[in-house]
Amino acid sequence: MRSEVTWPSIPAMVRDAARRDGPGEAVVAGERRVTFDELATTVGDAARALVASGINRGDRVAVWAPNSLEWIVAALGVTTAGGVLVPVNTRFKGAEAAFVLARSKARALFTVRGFLDTDYPALLADAGVALPSLQHTIVLSGDSHDAISWSDFVGRAKSVPEADLEARLASIGPDDPSDVVFTSGTTGSPKGVVMTHGQTLRAYLDWCDWADLRARDRYLIVNPFFHIFGYKAGCLASLMRGATIFPLAVFDPGVVLELVEREMITVLPGPPTLYQSLLDHADRAKRDIASLRLAVTGAADIPVELIRRVREELPFRRILTGYGLTEAGTVTGSKPDDDFEHIATTVGVPWPGFEVRTVDESGAGVGTGEPGEVVVRGETVMRGYLDDPEATAAALDSDGWLHTGDLGTIDADGYLRIVGRIKDMFIVGGFNAYPAEIENLLLRHPRVAQVAVIGVPDARLGEVGMAFVVLGPGPAIEPSEIIEWSRREMANYKVPRFVEFLDALPMNATGKVVKDDLRARAPNTEGSV
Repeated sequence: MRSEVTWPSIPAMVRDAARRDGPGEAVVAGERRVTFDELATTVGDAARALVASGINRGDRVAVWAPNSLEWIVAALGVTTAGGVLVPVNTRFKGAEAAFVLARSKARALFTVRGFLDTDYPALLADAGVALPSLQHTIVLSGDSHDAISWSDFVGRAKSVPEADLEARLASIGPDDPSDVVFTSGTTGSPKGVVMTHGQTLRAYLDWCDWADLRARDRYLIVNPFFHIFGYKAGCLASLMRGATIFPLAVFDPGVVLELVEREMITVLPGPPTLYQSLLDHADRAKRDIASLRLAVTGAADIPVELIRRVREELPFRRILTGYGLTEAGTVTGSKPDDDFEHIATTVGVPWPGFEVRTVDESGAGVGTGEPGEVVVRGETVMRGYLDDPEATAAALDSDGWLHTGDLGTIDADGYLRIVGRIKDMFIVGGFNAYPAEIENLLLRHPRVAQVAVIGVPDARLGEVGMAFVVLGPGPAIEPSEIIEWSRREMANYKVPRFVEFLDALPMNATGKVVKDDLRARAPNTEGSV
């Protein structure tokens, strides 16, 4: 049964959390422990400071910073002032961040200096991109010599009466935009996805119900806040349920294990590599991590063996996987009693409020178990891409179906499997080859820890597979051994003809493999036979 959304806006939800859970711990960041009451007060101060800085309803304000208490306060301050939050990827360089700021016409930017020895304002200045809309740069931490310090910024709040902020907050409704989150941009330029307060609250209250997130859960958020998994399924979900947020700026498995033991962490979502790192870490046996209750992950290529090990070697009592998009939130999810195979190889079944189909190029549905483009329709699907009607029209058809660009199959029980991206599929001698399927098969090899497959040109077959492999521990092996094993384990057209070993796969900040980087390093194979 779905919980009812009772808040008209995100700031109303934050205020309600303070009324409901006031003295409880809302955020624990290092030595700082902030109650729900204190969080609501500091968020209100940030919002009044934004109003004092001339930020009006509907103005866009960006946050380019790592996970921190200040990120949370700044972001919620933006929405409380009636602004529209624009999170910026912390791995972006200056030109990439400038693109987002220019495209969103952001009027203010919250950022940092010194995170991983990076000076974000300097990167932006060095990009040399004109940003006529940007009027304020506020430094949350680090040297603020050519910008506004966080303390000076918050000091502006004194000039705005509480009544003015209350009037602003009361004017925000469920149909007002809450954020513009830019897609990861692994191919082409990122596009800004516009979501409303009502859509966000509906989607992530559903997430809370699905995950069984509880009051007083202790939620270690490793997923970056600039991504919906960190901000919405992390920060906002925690506030909805009265859970405590533990922001972590940089993932380190040893630090995570220490935090879990010291703070009795109960909720730890993340990509599959997070759990693999914990399982393989030398300190795991030395730490008391029995408090862990909930794991949430997602990817097209989770090894079944990894899920088995997580279930048997870690104390999680619930392990969930799902499928989501910036353009819609989480769309499908596993069931609490799903077995290893279903958790690892599928992304579950559609959530309430969503329709999910697989279709061919003409838009007609394909048969059970047949691959087709995944299309979804539901109340939390985006209204469109920011100031980009052409891209919106290409993604959303006239019947309201969002065309995801993902290839998937739906089995007789309604479980969705993601088998790749449309653009990643390659054709080997007339047979369609799906990288995610081949990657799943390769992950069964005892030495393959991670793998990414692309299609490369071939003179005889048109295209053939090439696998980039990260090996697990063990004696040295040759790429040819992977190829020979593949010939025994999979149909001939799926067998990669080329294998290259890498120390690490190129990843963007949300844990997706950047396959364009792999294509760029692939050898010229057009003359192969």
